[in-house]
Amino acid sequence: MENTLLSFGHGYSAKALSRLLLPQDWRVIGTTRSEDKLASLMQSGIEPRIWPGADMTPALNAATHILVSASPDDDGDPVLAALRDEIAARADQFAWVGYLSTTGVYGDHDGDWVDESTPLTPTTKRGKARADAEAQWAAIPGLPLHIFRLAGIYGPGRGPFSKVRNGTARRIIKQGQVFSRTHVSDIARVLEASIRKPNPGAAYNVCDDDPAPPQDVIAYAAELLGLPVPEAVDFESADMSPMARSFYAESKKVRNDRIKDELGVRLLFPDYRSGLQALLAAEESAG
Repeated sequence: MENTLLSFGHGYSAKALSRLLLPQDWRVIGTTRSEDKLASLMQSGIEPRIWPGADMTPALNAATHILVSASPDDDGDPVLAALRDEIAARADQFAWVGYLSTTGVYGDHDGDWVDESTPLTPTTKRGKARADAEAQWAAIPGLPLHIFRLAGIYGPGRGPFSKVRNGTARRIIKQGQVFSRTHVSDIARVLEASIRKPNPGAAYNVCDDDPAPPQDVIAYAAELLGLPVPEAVDFESADMSPMARSFYAESKKVRNDRIKDELGVRLLFPDYRSGLQALLAAEESAG
């Protein structure tokens, strides 16, 4: 049987993984909710399926590997809600199943370090939904599940440069606040390494080596662009959406030793400085 990845919610991180697998003669089936995305997925070598909607039984029959990027909604994990029994019935068919979660499942640690053994104590609605989904996936008997807890994702098309250029970037200052982050290319390399070295039941933190205050990232982006450093705004008085403000409810530094020690991953971008430098260089090279 050829290696076939069935990717539920084939978005930013899943596309980065596909760019590694397709040249190695993998078949990739990716779901999307939008018909507008069908053409671009096909052009990139993906076999798209509109889902929910399409009959996923043939794709499940063909799959050797599953990646779940779809976010939980008010009804829980959408893949499990629709397809749990079909997936459970084929548990021994799959060589690897990956679930993309978030470091938000750890909750707030007042800027202290967490690792994969840290108890899950999420405080936000999003974090609680992800922790619940992790548990539900883990409860399927015999499923070779691997959980990836992703820090804040950035990469091509997702960086601070546009806001710095157009003058809308702000340096929100909250004392002691730190975030971990990860470049999408490193997410893809971690997933590929896990596929090559499965360890069912494992959870991995996917982040760089340098948790940092968010205002430092904005300031560095401005320096790279040769533009003035955006103004500092106190968190308490900042005009922010409830969603944006919720990201500041938790502060922690995330350890990534396991992806290095167990999977042998060497990060392409071990800190935000190297990542932003590469993004800007790629932008300039593209004109």
